[in-house]
Amino acid sequence: MSTLEIVAVVVSFLAIWLTARRNLLCWPLNLVACGLYFKLFLDVRLYADMALQAVFAVGILYGWLVWTRGKRDTGAVVVVPLKRSHALMGLSAGAIGAIAIGWFTSHHTDAALPWIDATLSSFSLVAQYWTARRHRENWLLWIVVDVAYVAMFAFKGLTLTAGLYAAMIGLAIAGYREWRRAGPASSIV
Repeated sequence: MSTLEIVAVVVSFLAIWLTARRNLLCWPLNLVACGLYFKLFLDVRLYADMALQAVFAVGILYGWLVWTRGKRDTGAVVVVPLKRSHALMGLSAGAIGAIAIGWFTSHHTDAALPWIDATLSSFSLVAQYWTARRHRENWLLWIVVDVAYVAMFAFKGLTLTAGLYAAMIGLAIAGYREWRRAGPASSIV
C-alpha cells in the first residue's frame, strides 16, 4: 500500500459518492482520480487499466459537458432511460473491446493479467459512457465490473484499491436506487 494508492482511493471514493448524488463536482474529482490511478496502474503493470484512465479522462470531460447541459431548472441532473437496443449495442461493444484489448495486451505487452484487465477495462468504458449519458443502468454494469475488479486488485496486492472497489459496489447500489427515484422508468430494467 503506497501513499499514491491511499490518495487515489480517497479521491475516487468521494468522486463516486458525488456521482451517485448527481453532483457536478464528481467530474473534476474523477479527473484527478484518473491521473492518480494512471500512475498507480503503470507501476503495477495493469496496462489496459492504465490506458483506461486516459480514455476515462476524455469521457469525464464529455460527461461533465453532458451533465452541465442536462439539468432541470432546479439544478438536478436529469436521468435518461436506456433503450434496449442501446444497451445491447453497448454490451456488444464491451465484448468486442475486451477481445481486441485482450489480444493486443497479451501479445504485445508484459501485462500481468491481460484478458481480465482488458475485459474489465472495456466494460468500464461502456459503464462510463452510460454514466455520462445519465442512464441509471450504468450502476448495474458498475456493480458487475466492480465485483470482478475486487478480485483482480486483491490478487495484484492492491488491497486498499480492492477495498475501494468493494465500497464502490455499495455506492453503485445506492446510486442505482437514487437514480431510480430521480428518473423516468427505463425500458430495460
